[in-house]
Amino acid sequence: LARSHLVYGEWLRRRRRRRDARVHLRAALDSFEQLRLEGFAARTRAELAATGDHAGRRAAETSVQLTPQELQIARMAAGGATNRAIAAQLFLSAATVNFHLCNVYRKLGIGRRAGLTLALLDAGLVAEPGSLQEVSP
Repeated sequence: LARSHLVYGEWLRRRRRRRDARVHLRAALDSFEQLRLEGFAARTRAELAATGDHAGRRAAETSVQLTPQELQIARMAAGGATNRAIAAQLFLSAATVNFHLCNVYRKLGIGRRAGLTLALLDAGLVAEPGSLQEVSP
């Protein structure tokens, strides 16, 4: 039942029905956590984050408030992935990836993709450059 909620929630999110997707994804997350299935729970948390839902609170000491989707895209972009590769990996359009990256640049106070890795490190959003997500073309 929990896997059905997860798959249906993923399908709804990809059809841009985020509010409907959240209901099913929250039900799936509750079940996976209760059953201690951490792999499925992590996958469900990622989907919830992609819908804009906040599964947990951010630390108060974090000065830069990137959304989970922005952070994921920023890490992939800093790892060398193109907007098109990021879009394919996350089932988004390249325009949506560009929109999120523009928000990231504004929030981090940078003007170009070249300063992204250093800005993420300075903001404490990545521990080291090796932790950035790379996407194969």
